[in-house]
Amino acid sequence: MKTIDRINDEDVDPSLLEDLPLSFVKGNVLLPLRRQDGELLAAVADSHGTMALMDVARSFNLKPHPLQAPKEVILDAINRIYSRTSRVDEVMGDIKGEDLSMVATEFESPRDLLELTEEAPIIRLLNALLMEAVKERASDIHIEPYEKSIDVRFRVDGILRKVLSPPKIIQDALVSRIKIMSDLDIAEKRLPQDGRIRLLVGGKDIDIRVSIIPTSLGERAVLRLLDRRVGILSLEMIGLEGPVLDTFNSALARQNGIILVTGPTGSGKTTTLYASLLKLNTEERNIITVEDPVEYQLKGIGQIQVNPRIGLNFATGLRSILRQDPDVMMVGEIRDLETAEVAVHASLTGHLVLSTLHTNDAPGAITRLIDMGIEPFLVASSLICVLAQRLVRIICPHCRESYSPSPQELEYLGNAIRSENTGLVLYRGQGCDKCMGKGYLGRTGIFELLKVTPDVRSQIVERKDAQAIRLTAINEGFKTLQADGINKILSGITTLEEVLRVTQKDSDS
Repeated sequence: MKTIDRINDEDVDPSLLEDLPLSFVKGNVLLPLRRQDGELLAAVADSHGTMALMDVARSFNLKPHPLQAPKEVILDAINRIYSRTSRVDEVMGDIKGEDLSMVATEFESPRDLLELTEEAPIIRLLNALLMEAVKERASDIHIEPYEKSIDVRFRVDGILRKVLSPPKIIQDALVSRIKIMSDLDIAEKRLPQDGRIRLLVGGKDIDIRVSIIPTSLGERAVLRLLDRRVGILSLEMIGLEGPVLDTFNSALARQNGIILVTGPTGSGKTTTLYASLLKLNTEERNIITVEDPVEYQLKGIGQIQVNPRIGLNFATGLRSILRQDPDVMMVGEIRDLETAEVAVHASLTGHLVLSTLHTNDAPGAITRLIDMGIEPFLVASSLICVLAQRLVRIICPHCRESYSPSPQELEYLGNAIRSENTGLVLYRGQGCDKCMGKGYLGRTGIFELLKVTPDVRSQIVERKDAQAIRLTAINEGFKTLQADGINKILSGITTLEEVLRVTQKDSDS
């Protein structure tokens, strides 16, 4: 038997897979490749797959021609090929001819839902949506009800895009299927519900956080996807570099104090905290966290899940941690005075505390703590540094092209480049299949790091506003978010449009 060690997409004839369920080819580790001289060429891993191939070849009136391949190679190709063919629009085309009103009524009771086979149209639609979302690297799926239809949108690299507008009649059935998968109450349609789904999608271990809220036009669902195989990124991988990285690493090396990460929702604050914990996680340290929710399970770290229904919030969790002899503590977010007070107390009694705040910039975090009710002298003595961040899209490497900047772009970049540099070249993405025509593929961070120096500490004690603290820090070498963004523009990582998109509102306010 001939042996192959690689299967490319172009080696596979998709028409051979149309009537072969994914469960069948995976269970038999069998992948039909192509027709050739009256034979069906297929990759098999063992004799079991060869036997299954005989039946498949007979259905095509062809002779079986098995090709030996490693099991991992075949399964990887199967996941890749089937995720490519399971498109949402094709499934919608298939189910348009079916009696959707009958399908919707079938979803009225939990028993009917559980008894439905995998061929039920709503199940196939949701499965296709999940496959498509994973394929496009979507972080969220939005299912939004309107008067005569529902919209399904994917958030890819921070930008929402509509992918489907199914008929209104399947709304209840689709949301009910999501509730069943996330172990929620399908009879409760008046209150918000939160759940979780963990499943394999295209061979990837995906953790899905589900949020469902009632609206005047029906229930709205948002599914947040987390690929558990990606793992935790390092500080360098999230975009920290140069002096900012060095200063932040020095802060992490401290034995006590507070390190804050700030930014709006979706700016990557939690990812930065996890990257920091990854660096700190050694056998010599006792690290405990309080999170809402726990997104990644970290070996060697104690993680507490917030549960407000039983009175376990950030403040009570932090107090409990103090009795566990911790070296490092991480609290998901400082939301109120009580949590802030416990964090400050912990930092002043020999603990390193990491947390987040929702502020637009680094200096704003200081005034926010004071506004909460923390005395300025306590802020000044406990705070080590504040890292503010945003996420910008990366130029797609597959369609990246250089161009000469316009006069308007040169004017904006003028303070960051030398006036004699008339041959400046910038980069942008043309748009290709790899990036879905967007010109961007993936995201990275831009940062500003405010270190609490003696001068900044004096400003805090004197209750100076954020702007005064910012000017003091700039005189000491502080680089703003826009300055870091410009560095990444000049390095060909991102575009001016991206940096302006995530920072312009802050500069205007």
